Amino acid sequence: MDHILRRRRRIFEIVEIGSTGDWLSRLYDLVYTLTILLNLTATILGTFNAIEARHGAFLDVLDLVTVVFFTADFALRIYTADFRYPGKTLPRAAARYMVSFSGIIDILSFLPFYLPWFFPSGAVAFRMLNVITSVLSSKRRQLMSSVCIILVLMLASSLCMYSLENAAQPDVFKNAFSGIWWAASTLLTVGYGDIYPITTAGRILGIIITFLGVGMVAIPTGIISAGFIEQDTRLKRMTEQASEFDMHFIKVQLHKNDGWIGREIKDLGLPGGVIVAAIQREGRVIVPKGDTKLKDGDVLVIGAEHFKDDWHIDLKEVVLHRQSPWNGTAIRDLDISRQTIIVMIRRRGTMLVPNGDLVLREGDEVLLYTKSHITDAIDIQI
Repeated sequence: MDHILRRRRRIFEIVEIGSTGDWLSRLYDLVYTLTILLNLTATILGTFNAIEARHGAFLDVLDLVTVVFFTADFALRIYTADFRYPGKTLPRAAARYMVSFSGIIDILSFLPFYLPWFFPSGAVAFRMLNVITSVLSSKRRQLMSSVCIILVLMLASSLCMYSLENAAQPDVFKNAFSGIWWAASTLLTVGYGDIYPITTAGRILGIIITFLGVGMVAIPTGIISAGFIEQDTRLKRMTEQASEFDMHFIKVQLHKNDGWIGREIKDLGLPGGVIVAAIQREGRVIVPKGDTKLKDGDVLVIGAEHFKDDWHIDLKEVVLHRQSPWNGTAIRDLDISRQTIIVMIRRRGTMLVPNGDLVLREGDEVLLYTKSHITDAIDIQI
């Protein structure tokens, strides 16, 4: 069972957007992105009658290959969903993923291929939002990200509307680019009225896109307003966070004769206040869990709470108070510096491995790593 668990965990590390140090995960991300672009290219070119008549067979094969990849990717994410949502069983984690925004978009990226009479094609464009999530959350790229969102919505709505309206209005919605004019006027709330849907499904989609257009116009204003709110948040940071205390960390390399070799971390008998924060194994960093078995050559990063005043260190543990702005916020939505990394969460005596969907709560002890020199929380860009 242990080897199955390790294999599932490794699949999760590869499928999820990985760190720069994991070349296999980065390669998967590259293939994932290229597959989306190929699918969109085939879908757009297939809306032109001349291209469809000459290269239709090739475009169909390309569409099939990309859809098979999307289906396999979705199956792997279901298979490893319990690592995405720690503390939940696999069925519950899979159900939560399927109803999440990312899960719904993943389903819609391949379902129209199997049920073309029920689902419009083109929703795969929204899958790009799953790829650029980190970009969208970056403060330095927010204005550019708002433009990317508008372009993605415009392309996706154009393809969806073409799929719904082409049969009813072949002279109006001739190809994918015919719908782009409609999408632009709708998303930007201009609404010239020269191109409009006449089918029930098309009108419903038009209403949805109109509401989205209102939000798209408001994004740049929201970004500017967020800058003022951030300044106010920094002024209140010391009163909103609880007491902070340093932790000391050391590296320990295991050798073949060490007593910890072959033992699980939960069986090491570490004293209270001492944790294994990370394991370096064969050139990659492993986030330790209770059932992680130690091997010869492992380098352990062991942390302990400070005892007396000492030199500053780069790791802080912050206990969240009721008024903390982090309460009720998922880790992926925190506005923190790229140089600040959440290493671990301690909740009611239980160590939780942080992931993007983990929602912080009052009383959580958040272990932070930062390259900034900090004696308190002032220098952390929260």
